[in-house]
Amino acid sequence: MPSPAKLDVDDFLSRLKDRTPHEDAFHQAVGEVAADVIPMINDRPAYREAALLERMVEPDRVVSFRVEWVDDDGRVQVNRGYRVQFNSAIGPYKGGLRFHPTVTPSVLKFLGFEQTFKNALTGLPMGGGKGGSDFDPSGRSEAEIMRFCQSFMLELYRHIGPDIDVPAGDINVGAREIGYLFGAYKRITNNFEGVLTGKGLSYGGSEMRTEATGYGVVQFLDHMLAAHGRSVDGQNIVISGAGNVATYAAELATDRGAKVITLSDSRGTIHDKDGLTPEKIDWVRDHKSKPGASLEAYANAFDAEWLEGKAPWGVACDIALPCATQNELDEEGVKSLIDGGCFALVEGANMPVTSKGLKAVQQSDLLYAPGKAANAGGVTVSGLEISQNQMRRDMTKEELCALLKDAMKEIHDKCAQAGRINDARVDYARGANIAGFEKVATAMLAQGVF
Repeated sequence: MPSPAKLDVDDFLSRLKDRTPHEDAFHQAVGEVAADVIPMINDRPAYREAALLERMVEPDRVVSFRVEWVDDDGRVQVNRGYRVQFNSAIGPYKGGLRFHPTVTPSVLKFLGFEQTFKNALTGLPMGGGKGGSDFDPSGRSEAEIMRFCQSFMLELYRHIGPDIDVPAGDINVGAREIGYLFGAYKRITNNFEGVLTGKGLSYGGSEMRTEATGYGVVQFLDHMLAAHGRSVDGQNIVISGAGNVATYAAELATDRGAKVITLSDSRGTIHDKDGLTPEKIDWVRDHKSKPGASLEAYANAFDAEWLEGKAPWGVACDIALPCATQNELDEEGVKSLIDGGCFALVEGANMPVTSKGLKAVQQSDLLYAPGKAANAGGVTVSGLEISQNQMRRDMTKEELCALLKDAMKEIHDKCAQAGRINDARVDYARGANIAGFEKVATAMLAQGVF
C-alpha cells in the first residue's frame, strides 16, 4: 500500500476550519502546532499512515450540559457547562475548569489541545482536557457560588474520576470553588478520592500549587537565559495580570534580583519605576481579593504611574511575561516591546500572543518561550497532587519545590533539544510542539486505531 500523501499546512488548516467553523481560538492553537510538526510528519510515513495529527485535533469527546441553579432572590438561572476530553493516550485527562462569560467550546478546545502537549512535556502520565462554564462568579454571593458549583457537579461527576479525568482550577475557579465542587462530588458518589486537584491542604491538597505556575515561568526563564549566557539578576521585567501566575512570577523574579515594574488588570497597568517588593506584591494579592478592586489604588498607595486602559507592552523593559489571558499581546504590542529594548518573551498565560503577534516574534531576535512549556509548573504540581492522593501521603513543601525545579529544567532541556536550530539559536516554540507531539504520537501508535 502506498504511503498517504504528504500534508500541506495550509490545506490541513483549511480542512479543519471547514469542519469546525467559528472556532477561531482552536484554529489558532492548532495552526501554531501544525506549522512545526507537519514537516516532521512528512518525513515519517508511519505518522502519516496512522493519521496522527488528524486524530489529535479531534477531541475524544465534548460534553455540553445545562446548569440550573437558584440565585439569592429566588430566580432560576441557567448556564452552560462543558468538559472537553481531548486526548488520553498517555494518561487520564487533566486540565482546569474555567468559570467566565467568555467560555465557549472553541476556547475550551484550544485549551484542551494545548494541555495535551503541555502535560506530555511534564513527563507525568497525564492526558489533556479542559472544561468550565459561562457562569460569571463576580458579584455573586458565597451561597450562589456554592449552589452553582453543586449543580455543575451534578452532571460533571458522570464524566470524571481519579483514573478517568481529574479537573483542576483555572480562571475564577480557585480554592473556594474546588472545595464546593469536591464536596458535591463526594456527596453524590459517596467516594473520597483524588478526583480534583487544587484542593485545600486539609482534604488532600498539595503544597506549592498556588505558587507553581508563576514560579515555573521564572524557573524556565532562568534556564533559557542561562543557556544564552544571561541571567535574570538585574533585568527590568514587565508582567501583565495580577492573579496568582503574575504575582508569584513577580515574587520569584524579584527574589532572583530582577526589578518587576508592572502588573495589570482589565482597567489598566501600574508602572512602578522603583520595582515591586514582597510587601507590595502582598498588598496586590490582598487588594485584588476584594470584589471589583482596581489596581489604580496601587498607584495612589505607592506613588506609581497608572496607565489607564493600557497594557504593559509600551513600558521599556528587558523581559516581558504575559500572564493574564489569551491573545492579550498583539503585533503592535510585540513591536513596542522590541522598540523598548525587550530581548526575552516568556508566556505565563495560555496563548497570550495573537497570530499576527507571533509572526512578529518569529521575525525578530526575541528569545521566546511558549506557555505550553513555560507555564507547565502548575499542572506539574497538580500531577504530583494526584500521586499524593493515590499514595495517601502528603509531600512537604521542600520536596515539591525540588521536584518542580527539576521538572522545569527537564521541560526546558526537552524544548531546547527538539528546537535547536544551530549552536547559537533555539526555537523553543518549535521544540515544545515537537517534543510534546512525539510523546503523544508514540503512545497513540502503540495503542493502535479503533
